Amino acid sequence: EITRWRGLIAAGLVAIALVGVGLEITPLTVGLPLAVVVLLAGLALKPLQKVVVHRPPRPLRETIAYRWSRAIQHRPWAFTVAGTVLLLVLAVPLLSLRLGFSDESNYSEETSTRRAYDLLVEGFGPGFNGPMILASHLDGDPSPDALNAITEAVRRDPGVAFVSDVAGNGPDPASSLVGADAVRWQVMPTTGPQDAATNDLVNRLRSDILPSLEADAGLDVAVTGTVPVNIDFSDYLSSRMPYFFGAVLGLSFLLLMIVFRSLLVPLKAVIMNLLSISAAYGVVVALFQWGWLSDITGVQPAPVEPWAPMMLFAIVFGLSMDYEVFLLSRIREEWRRSGDSRTSVADGLAATAKVITAAAAIMVFVFGAFILEDDRVIKLMGTGLAVAILLDATVVRMLLVPSTMELLGDRNWWLPRWL
Repeated sequence: EITRWRGLIAAGLVAIALVGVGLEITPLTVGLPLAVVVLLAGLALKPLQKVVVHRPPRPLRETIAYRWSRAIQHRPWAFTVAGTVLLLVLAVPLLSLRLGFSDESNYSEETSTRRAYDLLVEGFGPGFNGPMILASHLDGDPSPDALNAITEAVRRDPGVAFVSDVAGNGPDPASSLVGADAVRWQVMPTTGPQDAATNDLVNRLRSDILPSLEADAGLDVAVTGTVPVNIDFSDYLSSRMPYFFGAVLGLSFLLLMIVFRSLLVPLKAVIMNLLSISAAYGVVVALFQWGWLSDITGVQPAPVEPWAPMMLFAIVFGLSMDYEVFLLSRIREEWRRSGDSRTSVADGLAATAKVITAAAAIMVFVFGAFILEDDRVIKLMGTGLAVAILLDATVVRMLLVPSTMELLGDRNWWLPRWL
């Protein structure tokens, strides 16, 4: 555990060099060769060989974390309400969450991909970037009138810019419906692939327009294309999120109940983790769906990728439960030793605050580095993870946990005798 000045200075220079590489600031990369120079010079220069003097650790009850905990415990209701309100306010944008996929319109304007997308919009309309196909199998000779009725009904919809005439897969290209066993139409919406109006068009086609005509034509017309596929995938994941969240939360509650021999501690842990994750979701919606601070972040508003909430929940819940178990284990040890619920909370927080803060800081910087990338999806994941960990390690662990533990006192560790 001996730290010498040469190692400390070299480590700092390497860190500066890594920042230069990550931010593409070339002058900072000089830190790497300078670190090598310092290490070599340290073999000869005695000042660099000196051991860095470590200050003796303060007694736990003289640390900032202990004083912080006692201050919170002095007004537990005020801090509980303040922390909860803060998380709920940040979570408000979550109520307008819209799942979907971003597209080429969210690329930087300097990229060839974005320029090509804009040219297509300018020349052919926004719907050209998200065409849809209507297709159906034919059981017998089709009725031209019934097929044309489908064409006209789709064409009359205000969300349709263009619909092709019906085409079959018959052997004769000139009259493709003769001998055909399948037909299709191509539909161009008036709006872009990620617009809510395009989603509404797909839903109207599937639920209103086509069902009323399919019986007369003897067809079962299916709607496909980029937008319909994305809608189906989003609906598929959305329908399974309650099961996924319920399984994770339920198993976490059971495991924490077994570990801590308590009902209220795991219940509080689950609720507070949901609050911090919901707040992180809210920030993601505000930045990436609503487009807040887009001039700074360079992010254009678009729906949130449908897989992102599940990924964020799984990763953040795992990390936050690490902090939860680490903190509460220490508090429980103190409580079992002293029997004083108030002092055990302050002592437990003081003993673990530095480790939790350091671990959370590492995670926040690691995930926050994703924000520097150009890809929108990477930015979204990095922002969500960094915000969730930051809120969990500050508002939850350092504010809500000590305040709620103070309010409940010895009831924190209550478990029915039969259980």
